[in-house]
Amino acid sequence: MTSYVFTFGGGVTHADPRAKDKTVVGGKGANLAEMAGIGLPVPPGFTITTEECVRYLAEGGDFSDSLKAEVAEALAHIERSVGKQFGDPADPLLVSVRSGARVSMPGMMDTVLNLGLNDQTVQGLAASSGDARFAWDSYRRFIHMYSDVVLGLDHHLFEDALEIAKEDAGYYADVEMQAEDWQKIVKEYEGIVQDKLGRPFPQDPQEQLWGAIRAVFDSWDSDRAKVYRRLNDIPGDWGTAVNVQAMVFGNMGETSATGVAFTRDPATGEKAYYGEWLINAQGEDVVAGIRTPQYLTKYSRERAGAKPLSMEEAMPEAYAELAAVFELLEQHYREMQDIEFTVERGKLWMLQTRTGKRTAKAALKMAVDMVGEGLIDEKTAILRVDPMALDQLLHPTLDPDAPRDILAKGLPASPGAASGAIVLDADTAQSHAERGEAVILVRVETSPEDIHGMHAAKGILTARGGMTSHAAVVARGMGRPCVSGAAGLSIDMANRTLRIGNRELKEGDIITLDGTTGDVMAGEVRTIEPELVGDFGVLMDWADRHRRMKVRTNAETPADCRTARQFGAEGIGLCRTEHMFFDDKRIAAVRQMILAEDEAGRRAALAKLLPEQRADFHAIFAVMAGLPVTIRLLDPPLHEFLPHSDAEFAELSDMIGIGVDTLKRRAGELYEFNPMLGHRGCRLGITFPEIYEMQARAIFEAACDVAAASGEAPVPEVMIPLVATRRELEILKGVVDRAAQAVFAEKGRTLHYHVGTMIELPRAALMAGEIAEVGEFFSFGTNDLTQTTLGLSRDDSAKFLNAYVEQGIFARDPFVSLDVDGVGQLVSLAAERGRTTRPDIKLGICGEHGGDPASIAFCEKVGLDYVSASPFRVPIARLAAAQAALR
Repeated sequence: MTSYVFTFGGGVTHADPRAKDKTVVGGKGANLAEMAGIGLPVPPGFTITTEECVRYLAEGGDFSDSLKAEVAEALAHIERSVGKQFGDPADPLLVSVRSGARVSMPGMMDTVLNLGLNDQTVQGLAASSGDARFAWDSYRRFIHMYSDVVLGLDHHLFEDALEIAKEDAGYYADVEMQAEDWQKIVKEYEGIVQDKLGRPFPQDPQEQLWGAIRAVFDSWDSDRAKVYRRLNDIPGDWGTAVNVQAMVFGNMGETSATGVAFTRDPATGEKAYYGEWLINAQGEDVVAGIRTPQYLTKYSRERAGAKPLSMEEAMPEAYAELAAVFELLEQHYREMQDIEFTVERGKLWMLQTRTGKRTAKAALKMAVDMVGEGLIDEKTAILRVDPMALDQLLHPTLDPDAPRDILAKGLPASPGAASGAIVLDADTAQSHAERGEAVILVRVETSPEDIHGMHAAKGILTARGGMTSHAAVVARGMGRPCVSGAAGLSIDMANRTLRIGNRELKEGDIITLDGTTGDVMAGEVRTIEPELVGDFGVLMDWADRHRRMKVRTNAETPADCRTARQFGAEGIGLCRTEHMFFDDKRIAAVRQMILAEDEAGRRAALAKLLPEQRADFHAIFAVMAGLPVTIRLLDPPLHEFLPHSDAEFAELSDMIGIGVDTLKRRAGELYEFNPMLGHRGCRLGITFPEIYEMQARAIFEAACDVAAASGEAPVPEVMIPLVATRRELEILKGVVDRAAQAVFAEKGRTLHYHVGTMIELPRAALMAGEIAEVGEFFSFGTNDLTQTTLGLSRDDSAKFLNAYVEQGIFARDPFVSLDVDGVGQLVSLAAERGRTTRPDIKLGICGEHGGDPASIAFCEKVGLDYVSASPFRVPIARLAAAQAALR
């Protein structure tokens, strides 16, 4: 019979490989079983599988009798291992209940600690531990957490009650509270539950346990978890496991502690232990920023100029044991580990290990260093770095010479720099960002409910919390700069203002964060371009050695071309010529051409545009000399270039000598109800071949001039857009070829060039075999191919696509990541049919999908020759192409 519960620790071993399979028991459960198996001190426990979570959610939230029987047996395993009984009023076993998806989702799902306490067992815990303060402290924590997570009460109700009690007693910190103080708080907390729910806090430990299990399963479908999954491309049908584990206590006095640590610095990648700890505390105190944690090592404490002793200094024996565990785990997993631990009265316990989240800079350094250390090989290093994380490295950083008006200094929780307007809650951050505004989310501390605002913000600033707080961990994972624990920062939500020292700022004021130094500055600070050297260069060299596909760029300005070449682009996959037509200096000639009554009028206007177009292409070819440059001839419908206001019509009339009424009549004739499917692309060339003739002449004249000047000839690839039939391409290839031969005769020089088409219509994909008889290359324009295949407007569908993704209709937004099952079939079919006709046909992709790693993996599978991405996505595409080839 298939088991849905697996035990770990306490000497247990499993023959079933599912017991350590992350897809079955989740990452946390698998790693707990693994740590126990290699002899580390892991409190015994059990894991309820992800499969049970999926079943539970699908069947309406009920537990089967067989699951209840398995849980009872697994609970007995914990009881035997620790020698305590769950619910025993004299010496109770307490457990933690934690989530554990197959990939790490920090803070997104629910946790309950100290479960099993009630009005009777708290007395037994006080007696058995010999510490009444510890027992009542644990009970108040449990009521608070259980009421929030399971009963659905607002956690501020309990936090406010605690703050008032401390203030009344004259206490500053929680650790000053005595046993009788906590006992009073427990009674007050129980009163809150009774008042808000009309029933007492649950006293039955079994009811508590199943309530917590239910809450963890339900949290898989919480709003914050859905947002996190959408942002990180985690499928919604994976589910989460539930881990139930014997409690060990870091809040049992001065010989107890808790902490979070990394085997290497997750911000810089430095090979140095990194973490925080607290004496006489539980794990939530560290990650939630409730208390300011202390540094783990003497080195990090001294570097930060902090006074409270590090764990290395205050608990040298426990620290030495922990350091040995760090080395063992990193050697075992061959990866940087993120570890949670507790010291209970001097004894070290390991509560979790997982692959640690890190910044892009740290990821590169770790990958390169670990190859040098012999821990991993070159291929593993390539596969280990998330291509999208490179985006953090490709954008400007703060200019060290720029003036800075420093308001405050906090902890450098996540590196990078960002400027933006202050916003004080997540919803406001999201709404402002959707309007295109740059914002900085400022909070006392972040919580999982802030995930959408953290993603929307350019940077995050918190008044409380340390280097392993929720804000720090999530910001590093997202690549957002973060400054946490900013000294002197106070927030007035009622008036939407904040005060830093003696300075008051209001929501909307601009500030700048430097997540590398922890500085918070007034106003916007000047930035400088990044230098992509060192570890970045090493990894890119490795990637280039292992990838098969070429990587080009989408660019139409010399500046973009230079940026792309700096990032390693091997040519241009898409140069959109229509962007050049919108220039203020030439729009009048474009409009004259469009509104002309006959060919002679159009040619007169085109003659004015020819030198402008030639100059455009000359500048691009000069930067890309020696590389292929794919230029798409005019694509958008002509009405996009027309005047809109009476003033614009009057200005054009004066310039070209045609009456306003005539111009407006002609503009009306060009109006289309559905221009996306109208008179655009090759249809313009068929009806007005002189437009494409002028563009082709400009291309070849510029190419010949650059070849003559530099001695290095560019390779023009002329792309005919929106082709649906072989005959369209045949006619327009003739226009291009005649222009080329005329220019070559005039210049006395012949250049190698290609004429091909963009495959962006389903019919073109189906008829690719015929079209390849004429076309020398296909470039898949997957933006329009997605629109025409799915019948979705890229511009308008954003209003409802999130609902489609959330309900599993699409795994991801099909305009962000290629619809492999639908649009992908057309790409695959067109590639196959094109190669059948023309075996040496060049195949590439130039839509936005060319910078998406999942889409690039599909392109590798189909065997395309290249992908083309925006300049800042070129390194991402290079790494993703290497990973696709290796996989």
